[in-house]
Amino acid sequence: MGQRAHNQVHRRRVFYIPGYDPIHPRRYRELYRKEGAAQAELSRYEIDLKPKQTKGRYGWHVTGHIEGGKVDADFEVLVWSDIVRDSMAQGIVATYAQLVRTAWAYIASGALWRLMRLRKGPVIAALYPVLFLLLQLVIACVSAYGIGQLLAMTLPAWTAWVGLVMVPLVLNWFRKRDGKFFAYYLMHDYAYSARSKGANPPELEARLAEFGDVIAAALQSDVDEVLVIGHSSGAHLGVSILADLIRSGRVPEDGPALSFLSLGQVVPMVSFLPEAHWLRKDLQDLCQRNDITWIDVTAPGDGCAFALCDPVCVSGVAPATGKKWPLVVSAAFTQTLSPARWKELRWRFFRLHFQYLCAFDRPGDYDYFRITAGPATLAARYEGRVPSKSRIEKPVNKFTSVTS
Repeated sequence: MGQRAHNQVHRRRVFYIPGYDPIHPRRYRELYRKEGAAQAELSRYEIDLKPKQTKGRYGWHVTGHIEGGKVDADFEVLVWSDIVRDSMAQGIVATYAQLVRTAWAYIASGALWRLMRLRKGPVIAALYPVLFLLLQLVIACVSAYGIGQLLAMTLPAWTAWVGLVMVPLVLNWFRKRDGKFFAYYLMHDYAYSARSKGANPPELEARLAEFGDVIAAALQSDVDEVLVIGHSSGAHLGVSILADLIRSGRVPEDGPALSFLSLGQVVPMVSFLPEAHWLRKDLQDLCQRNDITWIDVTAPGDGCAFALCDPVCVSGVAPATGKKWPLVVSAAFTQTLSPARWKELRWRFFRLHFQYLCAFDRPGDYDYFRITAGPATLAARYEGRVPSKSRIEKPVNKFTSVTS
């Protein structure tokens, strides 16, 4: 049975790659449980979530009764939240040093200006932590100066100590409330990729290789489809894992259908950096393969993603001929969410970035739960689907060199 020969799924392995997230992967299990139940009620099908039934570090099992078929799907999550937490273990001074280095990496390379030619939303999201952290520093300094001036009239000897005390106190107040502001979180996120100018740090490369081995083993099993899902920065990690598997000859011709679903991708934030040679090579290789189906789903309503930007084309590595992937599809939040639901979520930018993993009250041809627990392969589900007309394919990346 060749990969392209079977469209019906009874057993599926799903490998989920999260973005830069310090929280334990159980959040994704609970999100799937909650949102899957909501979508099943809205769309009138059944999803049953149970504990993991396969070996591995973390995951869960789903049985779906959808579109007249019964499907058993085993999920496994790439665990790199520990790496993320370690990278976020920075003090206030170290974070401001990161701010300077990260801003310089994007500005000096020219990447920032080229990214703005694609979508301003994710660039604004990238600038937000820089500007807000600088604003916090200004507020701290102004507070210290104001109190210092007051003390100068009564306790002049204490004036010099005000700045030494007030500035760190105010900055620490903001840091403790970063769960509302996300300035430190986003700063660490962008700094993690920028510190190596687009190359994956060694500790992450090792984790990707381990996860690739697990996917390779699944491709040797008797399941009908192996589905890899990458969300946010997890999308470019998925590209690299799959490109490595294919180049190393570990995708059998008669194995399960191999599918890749990238959601809310931010690939240009990395591929536009000068040292992202391997990622650009991975994009170039993966886009030409016949042994994989790659669907890229974004939405203009998601201000944190490079919506409808073909990650291969805009990165400047699309081949002159032979490009097949990705199929760029819009989740069209303004159409797939009711006006009331869209009004509720419109300004909750971080929540909207996760909408791809959630229920839609007016679902279109994108339904996360039909894709992961339904009886059709990703290829069959999107067969005949034309790419979104408003997609962006113009190559604007300055750095297009790839590793030979």
